Amino acid sequence: MHAAFILLTGVFIGCLVGVLTYLSASNTAAAALAGLTGTGISIPTLHALIGR
Repeated sequence: MHAAFILLTGVFIGCLVGVLTYLSASNTAAAALAGLTGTGISIPTLHALIGR
């Protein structure tokens, strides 16, 4: 349950970053890259903050 919460929250943050980037730059490739980066960075950060 803990891992699912962290992964879903990380994906949500990545989607949010991607959408905001797309609205800002209107560039799909940049938005996808920003979303993937946001997801990749937020998952270990959330894991460290929330812990077990």
